[in-house]
Amino acid sequence: MSVMKVIEVMAESEKSWEDAAREGVARASKSVDNISSAWVKDQSVRVDGGKVTGYRVTLKITFAVK
Repeated sequence: MSVMKVIEVMAESEKSWEDAAREGVARASKSVDNISSAWVKDQSVRVDGGKVTGYRVTLKITFAVK
Protein backbone atom coordinates (compact mmCIF):
# COMPACT_ATOMS: atom_id res chain seq x y z
CA MET A 1 0.00 0.00 0.00
CA SER A 2 1.28 3.47 -0.86
CA VAL A 3 1.03 6.49 1.39
CA MET A 4 0.93 9.82 -0.40
CA LYS A 5 1.49 13.33 0.94
CA VAL A 6 0.30 16.61 -0.56
CA ILE A 7 2.06 19.95 -0.14
CA GLU A 8 1.06 23.35 -1.47
CA VAL A 9 3.54 25.65 -3.21
CA MET A 10 3.29 28.95 -5.08
CA ALA A 11 5.41 29.78 -8.12
CA GLU A 12 5.71 32.70 -10.53
CA SER A 13 6.95 33.23 -14.08
CA GLU A 14 7.18 36.24 -16.37
CA LYS A 15 6.28 33.99 -19.36
CA SER A 16 3.10 32.00 -18.62
CA TRP A 17 1.09 29.99 -16.13
CA GLU A 18 2.46 26.81 -17.70
CA ASP A 19 6.02 28.01 -17.14
CA ALA A 20 5.18 28.92 -13.55
CA ALA A 21 3.84 25.39 -12.99
CA ARG A 22 6.99 23.86 -14.50
CA GLU A 23 9.18 26.07 -12.32
CA GLY A 24 7.18 25.18 -9.20
CA VAL A 25 7.52 21.44 -9.80
CA ALA A 26 11.21 21.75 -10.69
CA ARG A 27 11.96 23.74 -7.55
CA ALA A 28 9.94 21.40 -5.30
CA SER A 29 11.73 18.37 -6.77
CA LYS A 30 15.03 19.72 -5.42
CA SER A 31 13.89 18.93 -1.87
CA VAL A 32 11.04 16.42 -2.39
CA ASP A 33 11.53 12.96 -3.93
CA ASN A 34 8.96 10.81 -5.71
CA ILE A 35 6.68 13.59 -6.99
CA SER A 36 3.88 11.88 -8.89
CA SER A 37 1.53 14.75 -9.77
CA ALA A 38 0.76 18.43 -9.43
CA TRP A 39 -2.66 20.04 -9.49
CA VAL A 40 -3.08 23.73 -10.30
CA LYS A 41 -5.32 24.96 -7.49
CA ASP A 42 -5.29 28.64 -8.42
CA GLN A 43 -3.95 31.07 -11.02
CA SER A 44 -3.39 34.80 -10.74
CA VAL A 45 -1.34 37.56 -12.34
CA ARG A 46 0.91 40.30 -11.03
CA VAL A 47 0.07 43.73 -12.48
CA ASP A 48 2.35 46.76 -12.63
CA GLY A 49 1.31 50.01 -14.31
CA GLY A 50 -1.78 48.42 -15.80
CA LYS A 51 0.22 45.64 -17.49
CA VAL A 52 0.54 41.96 -16.60
CA THR A 53 4.11 41.42 -15.42
CA GLY A 54 3.93 37.95 -13.91
CA TYR A 55 1.90 34.75 -13.89
CA ARG A 56 1.36 32.98 -10.56
CA VAL A 57 0.12 29.49 -9.76
CA THR A 58 -0.68 27.70 -6.54
CA LEU A 59 0.15 24.01 -6.91
CA LYS A 60 -0.83 20.97 -4.87
CA ILE A 61 2.10 18.58 -5.29
CA THR A 62 1.65 14.88 -4.48
CA PHE A 63 4.48 12.52 -3.63
CA ALA A 64 4.96 9.07 -2.12
CA VAL A 65 6.07 8.87 1.49
CA LYS A 66 8.89 6.38 2.04
